[in-house]
Amino acid sequence: MPNCIKPRLFLQAASVLALGLALPLAHAQGQVLNLYSARHYQTDEALYTNFTKQTGIQINRIEDKEDILLERIKNEGAQSPADVFITVDASRLAQADALGLFAPIQSKVLTDRIPAHLRSSDNDWFAFSTRARVIIYNKASIQPNQVENYEDLAKPALQGKICSRSGSHPYNLSLGAAMIQHHGEAQTEAWARGVVTNFARAPKGGDTDQIRAVAAGECQVAVSNTYYLVRLMRSDKIADRQVMDKIGVVWPNQKSYGTHINISGGGMLKTAPHKAAAQKFLEYLASDEAQAYFANGNNEWPVVKSATAKNPELESLGYFKADTLNIGVLSKTVAQAQRVFDRAGYR
Repeated sequence: MPNCIKPRLFLQAASVLALGLALPLAHAQGQVLNLYSARHYQTDEALYTNFTKQTGIQINRIEDKEDILLERIKNEGAQSPADVFITVDASRLAQADALGLFAPIQSKVLTDRIPAHLRSSDNDWFAFSTRARVIIYNKASIQPNQVENYEDLAKPALQGKICSRSGSHPYNLSLGAAMIQHHGEAQTEAWARGVVTNFARAPKGGDTDQIRAVAAGECQVAVSNTYYLVRLMRSDKIADRQVMDKIGVVWPNQKSYGTHINISGGGMLKTAPHKAAAQKFLEYLASDEAQAYFANGNNEWPVVKSATAKNPELESLGYFKADTLNIGVLSKTVAQAQRVFDRAGYR
């Protein structure tokens, strides 16, 4: 957990009393923003510190898992102190949206700077960074032309060669939702069954575990979000760099709809007690300066075209054709993807 900056709060499941005591004190100190965040990256500290320097608005930050934060917001109801909810993955934003938690924002800054396919259709949540879900392979045993597309993961030639994290994880569900959008439910289920047949072992671990397993030869193919790869590339540990030497990376579906991307984003809550501060904060996240923090700090791509990053490892991955499916539409297919994966045995 990152070091504290004041005023800042962390919420664990049992810290209700502490929150209740601390927020009124923050109100008394002047302009504040109460941020509920499921982002857990230490590099985001620079974002919050710089926002306060620019605006004088102090941030009270509450960090926890998405489900815990959403349940708390629901339980707090109209009395919730939360102004902004930020999370990773479109499916989690869709979950909050489906609960009716967000308020639409009329902001020319946000609509001008954030592409339409990276925000909800009614402008009640916005993406602020993207990451791509790529195919990785063991260079000693697989040729890149064997895994050019997500659809190739279901081919019999890869039987016993694929590692994966759980099919119920939002990263994989979002990919499944994209497949449904492109191919329909029946074809996506057939694809998922093929992927399951090709597993080298039962799904377990996170994306970094899949990368290490491919490098070690435990399996030969996996999928991963790009920022996990760049973390290993930027690591000062020899073992991490050796892992990257053994694997190759493919941008899937470059001849069709493009590589699946996911987002980190957020929105202002309907019950936000500091709506002006909330809008300022979200607009700040769309600034070139904040966008550069996303790229340089957590190896994500900015969503604003004018933003520039100084992350050689991220840039070394090269340019690619990204899928331009509307993230808001995609997020509404996630529940359907879960049912498809359940029937296919992708758990």
